Amino acid sequence: MGESGALQSIVYHRGSLRLLDQRKLPLEVAYIDVKCSADGWNAIRDMVVRGAPAIAIAAALALAVEVSGLEDFTGTPAEAAAFVSEKLEYLAYIDAAETMLVDDVADNKAIGSHGAEFLKQKLGDSKHISVLTHCNTGSLATAGYGTALGVIRALHSGGILEKAFCTETRPFNQGSRLTAFELVHDKIPATLISDSAAAALMKNGCVQAVIVGADRIAANGDTANKIGTYNLAISAKHHDVQFYVAAPITSIDLSLPSGDQIVIEERSPKELLNSEGGLGKQVAASGISVWNPAFDVTPANLITAIITEKGVVTKSDADETFNIKDFIQSAK
Repeated sequence: MGESGALQSIVYHRGSLRLLDQRKLPLEVAYIDVKCSADGWNAIRDMVVRGAPAIAIAAALALAVEVSGLEDFTGTPAEAAAFVSEKLEYLAYIDAAETMLVDDVADNKAIGSHGAEFLKQKLGDSKHISVLTHCNTGSLATAGYGTALGVIRALHSGGILEKAFCTETRPFNQGSRLTAFELVHDKIPATLISDSAAAALMKNGCVQAVIVGADRIAANGDTANKIGTYNLAISAKHHDVQFYVAAPITSIDLSLPSGDQIVIEERSPKELLNSEGGLGKQVAASGISVWNPAFDVTPANLITAIITEKGVVTKSDADETFNIKDFIQSAK
């Protein structure tokens, strides 16, 4: 399943699942076979597959492949009846997992369409738009097309993208390894910058908007995303650059009043101590302490709007706050 000609991180046919090994990008395009849920778990743990939507879909499809491969049952009539019932439950699960795969691509395309149209309205129909993105939010982090990178794809296909800038996104370099790879693959005009060059890029007037993804969005609009996103939001505010979050509604957690309740994972110190995101040789002094949070939280007051598959969540004119709960209710 997937678009013809598009880079696919997940290649699935009923009973068969292959995952693009993102650890080997951008120098090698290689796939691994996933035959059971244990294979899927190992692929997620080892960062063969990454990005919240892609992880969920890969896990579901790995289990679907495992249960679809069960051998025909032989036993007593009562046991056979129980097996048939269980098999029907399995088939329902497989259908649900396959639906997730299709729906994710459709949702991403809707995010891209809504985002591109909204940016055109905010920045002017005739203006060529240059944007900066962070981490990887494209086909490699989703089932296909992408969220923030999906908006960039839609801007490009609409003929209004001047250039996409991507950060290297240290320490695992998802930007330089993965986002840059996707942009080159799709022949989108793009430039890679170091994480520390973003403020200078904005000061020089090179970008009109920043578009990032989200791992989780609180009820008030506070957003957790790859570490370094908060830096970009502060810089964007200072330089009067619009700052957008692009994510499916499933990323919104209304049980969290604000970003203060979002738990931030800490990654392995080796990602900073060694090159290649922890896979290469040591580059830091032995004995140095490390703080390596995976995410940071961008306050809602720094976010221009939140782009979803159901439309764009904007702020009320009265108090400049998001009313996400009402948006979700009206979108149902």
